[in-house]
Amino acid sequence: MGAEPYYYFVKYNADVDAALQELRDQEFQAGRYNPVMRHLSFPIGPDSPSPGARHDSIQEALEASDADGTRSILDLDHVSEQPDFCAVAPLPPEELERLFGTEQPTHEMIEQSGELFEGMERGQGVYIIAYKDGQPDELFFGGYSFD
Repeated sequence: MGAEPYYYFVKYNADVDAALQELRDQEFQAGRYNPVMRHLSFPIGPDSPSPGARHDSIQEALEASDADGTRSILDLDHVSEQPDFCAVAPLPPEELERLFGTEQPTHEMIEQSGELFEGMERGQGVYIIAYKDGQPDELFFGGYSFD
């Protein structure tokens, strides 16, 4: 099938790991992961399909997805300072400047970036603080599926 990007925006939380874990739980409970849903449409919103979890735990869902992964945020289980397998890492300031012309991109700038996923490896992810009126407003989590 080939790797596919996925992404989410959540309300800003200075504790990035807590925000990540909350998002993972939300998407697990909603059932928005492979193999429950083979293909997800992004961005996820209030009208997105939500068939409900079909597994007893995130770990069980990961095992059921096999080598393909869940093709969702469930594949990224921790925060890392550097790009790492199954992790989200901050996009470095110089990369924010290159992509957005600022270290404080807005939701719209991030969502419209055509290059954001180009250098991302399969099974890895990033997080970016999205700003509104010069203040942190949201966290962006983006990743690339395993296959």
